[in-house]
Amino acid sequence: MSPQRPIGILGGMGPEATILLQRKLLAAVPARDDSDHIPLLIDMNPQVPSRIAHLIEGTGTDPVPTLADMARRLEAAGAVALAMPCNTAHHYADAITGAVDIPLLNMVELAADHAAGALGSGGRVGMLASPAVRRTQLYEKALSARGLSVIWPSKYDPMLAAVRTIKAEGPGGMARDTLLAASQELAAAGAGLQFVACSEFSLIADSVAPDANAVDTVDLLVQAIIAIARSDRD
Repeated sequence: MSPQRPIGILGGMGPEATILLQRKLLAAVPARDDSDHIPLLIDMNPQVPSRIAHLIEGTGTDPVPTLADMARRLEAAGAVALAMPCNTAHHYADAITGAVDIPLLNMVELAADHAAGALGSGGRVGMLASPAVRRTQLYEKALSARGLSVIWPSKYDPMLAAVRTIKAEGPGGMARDTLLAASQELAAAGAGLQFVACSEFSLIADSVAPDANAVDTVDLLVQAIIAIARSDRD
């Protein structure tokens, strides 16, 4: 059997979310020995300029040069594909793929494909994500191309405050209460599926409404990483 192929991870956005991706990959692989696990090349770079500052506040440095450099380093180190456990940073996906000759496992496209399969045309998807994701309309574009519509929580500021609190202090009661309230609102508004589409919220994904049909986009990325890492095995 041929070895599994290394996947490059553009990490550090934020660091704990990157570690969460590793944990989810470890849990998802039925391993009997170390060699059964997926080889990862991780660029854990918390110095990537703030996506929130750049996209929401309009005052931050453009993250593209840093992200492109990370992608090139990972390709040079032997990665056969890239993954990035940060939904907001997918706004820069085209610049990342333009810097290298290997594919990016695009978490937004993976989620949109999942929603199309789960709901079909006309379905409504609720978004539990950073306001920066809403500002860029990443999911609106991907989902509308598949005949789906998007529902957002009505309150903008609490979601942003929750993201910032998790980055600064880790998962806590305030962020969990915010996510629960938003999830309940989306369910009441008729969302047939909810995406946990912020890797900070992935850390508290168990706080969604108990009756919500919720999927963490990081979990979809995990499945794609496993599939491509094993795609050339005998």
